[in-house]
Amino acid sequence: MEEIKNALALIEMGQVDEAYELLQVILQTASHEEKFVIVELFEEFGFIEDAVQVLEQLLQSYPTEGQIITKLAELYIELNEDELAIENLNKINFDDPFYVHALLLLADMYEREGLFEVAEQKLLEARELVDKEEVLVIDFALAELLLSIGQAQRAITFYEKISEHVEDINGVSITERLAESYTLLGNFEVALVFYDELTNEDPNHLFKHAFVAYQANELNRAIELWKKTIEMDPAYHPVYFELASAYIEQGDIKKAYDTAKIGVSYDEFNKRLFYIIGKAALQLGEQSEAIGALQEAIALDEDYKDAILLLASIYEQESDYEEMVEFLNDIKKIGGADPLYDWKLAEAYNELEEFEQAKGFYEEAYSHLKDDPAFLKEYGFFLIEDGSPKDGAVILRQYINLKPDDLETIAFFERIHFSNDDEI
Repeated sequence: MEEIKNALALIEMGQVDEAYELLQVILQTASHEEKFVIVELFEEFGFIEDAVQVLEQLLQSYPTEGQIITKLAELYIELNEDELAIENLNKINFDDPFYVHALLLLADMYEREGLFEVAEQKLLEARELVDKEEVLVIDFALAELLLSIGQAQRAITFYEKISEHVEDINGVSITERLAESYTLLGNFEVALVFYDELTNEDPNHLFKHAFVAYQANELNRAIELWKKTIEMDPAYHPVYFELASAYIEQGDIKKAYDTAKIGVSYDEFNKRLFYIIGKAALQLGEQSEAIGALQEAIALDEDYKDAILLLASIYEQESDYEEMVEFLNDIKKIGGADPLYDWKLAEAYNELEEFEQAKGFYEEAYSHLKDDPAFLKEYGFFLIEDGSPKDGAVILRQYINLKPDDLETIAFFERIHFSNDDEI
């Protein structure tokens, strides 16, 4: 052991290469106990393959020794040799003191490989073999596994058992895990109760807390929590969209606008923030800025439907149908595909009295919007006014089937039916 101490002293003085050479010499005459100590030194200073080689030699002398097998398996895992690790771990006898440790290593590997049921079985087996204190650790591993694969309800059962004894395990708050689990189940009211028990000093946790408050219909509370998140860390950019959206929902358009403007200073590639700026600016009467912001949003995502339709509606409100046509056609040329674009183009061409073009886009939109009452009504009247009363009546009949309470349109339909003296 004295020579090993000398090697350790060399390591502490930064002479790692010299220590390594000395350890290799010591190995030639080292006892089994000394070899195990050398393995730990090799592992600590990154000589993993050397450590594996020593352990494989030891295993030849002690083929059923659980301590050697589990240590060797851990090193195989570090070298991404999971199959070798599994092969060796499965050799450990049930009555070996390291059998439970082997089960936990196997569970971890099976989980990484996506074999979640096998991983759970190993953990459940381990749970039956440990004392009460260790059960909490196994329960935590089970809860974490179940939560990671979306089985939040089952995870809650284990988290609740743990919460009766301790507040956290390995630095993980059990209360927070319960909050996350209930959030995944959509039970936001209960999740909020757990979040309220936490002392949120982390922006990410506070952001989640606010989100759950919002989902629990606590809008004002969510806003206050998101504001606190920004106070804690102004550069935490995901919060700005949520807070701005909440202000819009609250009806405070100016605050929504201001929040989104600050947000893009931290996240200049966030299309949703530019959309909110455009939407809010429009409501504040700043049309030019609205157009500019929406153009920025579309530049970031050329098929950003909400922004495209809002910008098209601005051109429509201004009766700038030529700009509307040019814009929407450009969107279609670069791959934008949505029947609402065709509908808007049909309306624009109709206003420009380019009826053939309008008819073509109405026909294009019809195959996708034949169950949309508003579209059918508009399309039917367009066809009638365009000189195709029979075709228009067919479309209006479809509309009436969807909206049988529209007495005015029914009366109009009946008039054109009788005036054509033909059953439509």
